[in-house]
Amino acid sequence: MPTPPVLLPTVLLHEVVLQADASRVELLLWRSARGFAYRLECAHAGALLVRYDNETPRGHLRSMLGRVTPYEFRSVEQLRYDFERDAQAALR
Repeated sequence: MPTPPVLLPTVLLHEVVLQADASRVELLLWRSARGFAYRLECAHAGALLVRYDNETPRGHLRSMLGRVTPYEFRSVEQLRYDFERDAQAALR
């Protein structure tokens, strides 16, 4: 019986933006053996302000200024919109 192929993670999008005010935004989306995965982070001077991810078995999560809540994933477009809105608010 043949062995099924091993699906390696495939990066779909990886962007890193470093800004003059010491803020850093990273967007990472990939396809894994378990399906679609993402991690979007916004940090300032090394402190994590906003993070959206579904890397853990806990599912889709939104962390903003240390408070973690469930996130209802609808689409990549909505994910990016929600993240950018929260990142802008946290950087104010």
